[in-house]
Amino acid sequence: MSDAQIILVKDQTANPAPLGLLGFGMTTVLLNFANVGWISLGSMILAMGIFYGGLIQLIAGVMEWKKGNTFGTVAFTSYGAFWLSLVALLVLPKLGWADAQDSKGMAGYMLMWGIFTFCMFCGTLRASIATRVVFGSLTVLFFLLAATDFTGNPAIGHWAGVVGIFCGASAIYTAVAEILNEVYGRKVLPLGGH
Repeated sequence: MSDAQIILVKDQTANPAPLGLLGFGMTTVLLNFANVGWISLGSMILAMGIFYGGLIQLIAGVMEWKKGNTFGTVAFTSYGAFWLSLVALLVLPKLGWADAQDSKGMAGYMLMWGIFTFCMFCGTLRASIATRVVFGSLTVLFFLLAATDFTGNPAIGHWAGVVGIFCGASAIYTAVAEILNEVYGRKVLPLGGH
């Protein structure tokens, strides 16, 4: 084979986005059930944060890297790390390994994630409407969570929970649509746009 010959190999690997979206979406819905007061913030949510929201999104991010998708890599690995760090913020003080973070520190944490998410939302403007809804509602959620911690106003926290349930549900919908559309080879559930 000469140096001028190029062999193109078709990517046969699975689309990791639905896995990452489900890890994010299901964990987000469950946490925000607690934020609106429907369930308590207990071991189930912490376990989801470690394993499905955290580790599975990290795995999906690495899979996106393998496919050459920078956006997917950054999104899934970052939000996987978000879930792991959030669990650590809750658990480390209970283990006596660190002091609990005060509300201003948590507000700053949520604010930084909101800014990051807004930047990622800008990257979705060329993606499907469903993807824009996920990142747009997540941006609003982080800013509401930051406002809740800055002000201590539980009403803002309740509305953050409502937005969070919507955001997580939109991620679940997007994942299921991508799965079913691929399985059936046609548009079963619309994603809008591309």
